[in-house]
Amino acid sequence: MMARIFQEISMLSSKSFARAFVPVALVALAAPAQANDLKSVEASLSATQSMTANFVQTDGKGRQMAGTLSLKRPGKIRFAYGGGVNMLLVANGKTLSFIDYDVGQKSSWPIAKSPLSVLLSPNPDLGRIARLVPSDNPQVVVVRARDARRPEFGTLVLAFIKSASAPGGLRLEGWTAIDAQNKKTTVRLSNQRYNVAVPDSAFTYAEPKRKKA
Repeated sequence: MMARIFQEISMLSSKSFARAFVPVALVALAAPAQANDLKSVEASLSATQSMTANFVQTDGKGRQMAGTLSLKRPGKIRFAYGGGVNMLLVANGKTLSFIDYDVGQKSSWPIAKSPLSVLLSPNPDLGRIARLVPSDNPQVVVVRARDARRPEFGTLVLAFIKSASAPGGLRLEGWTAIDAQNKKTTVRLSNQRYNVAVPDSAFTYAEPKRKKA
C-alpha cells in the first residue's frame, strides 16, 4: 500500500538530498477540516521521544542509497549511510550538518530553519508550519511543507500511516523532497522502533578533513 502512496506523492537529488534540508521558513495553510488530522500528527510527534529505523533513499533517476536513522527529540537526528557511502547528515540539538567525508566538506544550518524541525521541535505546531495533502485513503496522512515566498528551497512531503502501535496512532513512513529544479528524492523508512534508548553519542561526528588539491 505504501509503495503506491509514495508513487502518488512523487507525481505531485545526491546533493539533492542535502539541498532538500537547506534553511526554510515553512508556511501555514491548514484548513478547518484538516484540524483533527493535524492534531493527530502533533500528538504523534509529541509522543515520539526517540526512534530508530532503516531508510532507503531514491533519487529521480532511480538510484538508491540505504542506511540507518536515529532520532531523539528535541533536536537530534542522524542519517548514517551504508554501502561505502562516506556521507552523514546529523543534528546535535541546535545545528543540522551535512558532511561529505570524501571531499572533506561540511555544511551546517540552524535546525529551526530546516523542514526537519517538524520532526525535532520540542513543541510541534503543525497548524503554524504545515498543511495536509488530501488523501483518498483514510489510513494515510500526508503533510506538505513549502515556503511559497522562497520556492528555491523546494518542498518536503511527509507521509504517515495510521497504526495503533505507533505513538499517537501514526507511524512515519518517510518523505519526498522536491528541489527547485523539480528533482525528487524519496526516503522510505522500515523497521521503525519508537521510544527506545538512543545515546547522545549517536549525534556526535568526526570533523571532515579537507582533501589536498
